[in-house]
Amino acid sequence: MDWFEIIIKVPTQFTQEVADIANITVDYGIYIEDYSDLETVAPQIAHIDLINENLLKMDKEKSLIHIYVNKEDNVKEALFYLESRFKSLEIPYEISTSTTEDIDWNEYWKTFFHTTLIGNNLAVVPSWENYENKDNRAVLKINPGAAFGTGTHATTSLCLDLLEKIVKGNEKVLDIGCGSGILAIASVLLGAKNALGVDIDETAVKVANENAVLNGVTNNTQFFVGDLAEKVSDKYDIITANIVADVIIRLLENIDNYMNEDTRVILSGIIDLRAEDVINAINNFGFNVECELKKDNWYAFMITKKG
Repeated sequence: MDWFEIIIKVPTQFTQEVADIANITVDYGIYIEDYSDLETVAPQIAHIDLINENLLKMDKEKSLIHIYVNKEDNVKEALFYLESRFKSLEIPYEISTSTTEDIDWNEYWKTFFHTTLIGNNLAVVPSWENYENKDNRAVLKINPGAAFGTGTHATTSLCLDLLEKIVKGNEKVLDIGCGSGILAIASVLLGAKNALGVDIDETAVKVANENAVLNGVTNNTQFFVGDLAEKVSDKYDIITANIVADVIIRLLENIDNYMNEDTRVILSGIIDLRAEDVINAINNFGFNVECELKKDNWYAFMITKKG
């Protein structure tokens, strides 16, 4: 199996937080270089008095997190996901990639992105691929560009699966952290009245608007730049947030402001290691888990207000 390496450099105080986010992008682990406490910890663990001089010269102010991505995965999607999450959490970072050959990321990953069928009613189709719609599904054409959201990542497919089950028609939908716009656009194609998407990254909003045009839903969708729902003032029947555990927990503090009494909220982007933390926050902020789905190492929860 061939791999691409993504290297993230951050101040050491953010090492664990960035490691948690990095774990979200892959299922096979990460590698961390953190030399900040080398001279204190090495003697305790290795029971040695002498430490290699080269190690002592390593940068103790910053750590390196190495991620290895299967060549068949969408590396560009992973990079966007990482950067958008770091920006939203105001984490200073540097990202570099290492490969054995010169790759055109814009074209390379398309080799592995094909039509995905969701439930009984939805098909997610790359904009460059032909799809024979024999089952009369709602067809969502997507060109994610540099934005997160192809439908192939477990977290996105879990959200789409839940949307396919609960959109009955005429709902107002809010998508927080919209990425490529896939969830907002899918909800409209499934029958929602309209959908509003917000993302902290300008590129994502640009891509989402382009995908709205591609699917002919510009009259029913709106996308803008913002941090979580800070610029949102209305209430919605369905809310989606495919982000990360820490941001979801922060969002739960005031998401009630945008909910009707019977609103359903779909939460995903939650690695199994953080699922319990999110469940505790859901309970603490006064919500019920109506449905729980898991795919690979990822969770999605659909929550409602406690009665």
